[in-house]
Amino acid sequence: MKTNIVTISREFGSGGRTVGKELADKLGWEYYDKEIIKQVSIASGLNEEFIEKNGEYAPTNSLLSYIFSARNGTPGVMNGLSIDDFLWAVQVKVINEIAEKGNCVIVGRCADYILRDREDCLNVFIHASMAARADRIVRLYGESDQTPEKRLEDKDKKRKVYCKRHTDRDWGMAQNYNLSLDSGKIGIESCVEYIAKLVDEIE
Repeated sequence: MKTNIVTISREFGSGGRTVGKELADKLGWEYYDKEIIKQVSIASGLNEEFIEKNGEYAPTNSLLSYIFSARNGTPGVMNGLSIDDFLWAVQVKVINEIAEKGNCVIVGRCADYILRDREDCLNVFIHASMAARADRIVRLYGESDQTPEKRLEDKDKKRKVYCKRHTDRDWGMAQNYNLSLDSGKIGIESCVEYIAKLVDEIE
């Protein structure tokens, strides 16, 4: 089956978002990243800032404390669901609706897992060395009180915990994706070119 959807999962600072945007431009497809936040906000009634903060990252680096807080920290908001599970359910619905339209690139938010049963979906993971990612986030976002390495570790850990909580998968494991690319080694443009070539070739 021809590929109509590409999901991009990524390590923080690897340039995965840039790969996704440039890929969508190259293919002439729709690009979904921040746009998902807006759609989830409309569908859920939740604030966009809240969704951006909680729709892809766990609030803590600990899976156990995340599960505990999700179950006990917030009263049910819909059919007894916690705010965390409610947000997840809405994101699943929105991402499935986007996928039905086809010809799109979706960045993050466990879209690879949500669309795992679709044969028209290519799931890509973008990663890079700690040094390459540290250099990139300093160039893009500037310095902060934390070292670049600590910022990277914190972001990646929270994504990993969020993924484990909602999918029971180990985030970043190669077998969960169709393709894994080192953007630090081969470059952003080469990542885009290679994924586009696969999209064109896979039937």
